[in-house]
Amino acid sequence: MAKVTLLGTGIMGAPMARNLAKAGFDVTVWNRSPDRAEPLADCCTIAGSAAEAVSGADAVFTMVENSAAVLDILFGAHAAHAANPDALWIDTSSIQPSVARDCGAKIGRFLDSPVSGGQKGAVEATLAIMTGGEAADFAAAKPYLEALGNPTHVGPNGAGQVAKLANQQIVAITIGAVAEGLMLAQEGGCDPAAVRTALMGGFATSKILDLHGERMLNRNWKPGGPLRMQLKDLNNALEVAEAAGLDLPLTRQSQAAYEKLTNRLNLSENDHSAYMRYLEALNPGKRFGTVEDNE
Repeated sequence: MAKVTLLGTGIMGAPMARNLAKAGFDVTVWNRSPDRAEPLADCCTIAGSAAEAVSGADAVFTMVENSAAVLDILFGAHAAHAANPDALWIDTSSIQPSVARDCGAKIGRFLDSPVSGGQKGAVEATLAIMTGGEAADFAAAKPYLEALGNPTHVGPNGAGQVAKLANQQIVAITIGAVAEGLMLAQEGGCDPAAVRTALMGGFATSKILDLHGERMLNRNWKPGGPLRMQLKDLNNALEVAEAAGLDLPLTRQSQAAYEKLTNRLNLSENDHSAYMRYLEALNPGKRFGTVEDNE
């Protein structure tokens, strides 16, 4: 039985650990806040430190908030040095592509494998997984990754993170389009819930319209993906775009909206579907829907 470690048991990491255990792997978990790992005691071994967790592992997953957290675990907490030399490292966090490339250069077998699909995809093991790294390492990692969703090898180290940034650009822009369309429908005299249902049968249909449109109708701002994380990804996307000499106007506009929501309206822990609240701030006196905020 392969031994797998997962470091970071938050909204995404906890269900991912469960699915690895369901697939038959011997799973050890660790989290910086130990209480967030404790609910996994029924299916996983809980380690007291990151270094302890990776000892003897065949594969090590990281699922944490940002580049700084990944680097702190790998090198600050010495997890990279405590693992077997041939251990396969699979970082499913969303980090800067340059950091992923640096990790690939420092760790022999490293894959940057960010995921998309949110908490629902993590629970249902239907995540879209974009992987950068050596083809041979990707082949070795497929049994682990397929326990979590649908992996695709997209290029060398760093390419997985660039693919995830493209995903986040599309998500952010589409959330904005859905919010603006539903607000227009309401203010134009339509029942926005009925409009959403009607649009689900045409070219405008998408998971964003389905899942985030429903969140907007219910004013459910409890985070599956918090605004601060969406802003981080858009900042990273614009950094990559600048380095490539690209001007991406829709991405810039989305970044400005998410920056206002996160930093000036202090809604950083709202779900990213709370773009609707940005529209309300732009249009004083206009409020979407009739239910109370659920955050």
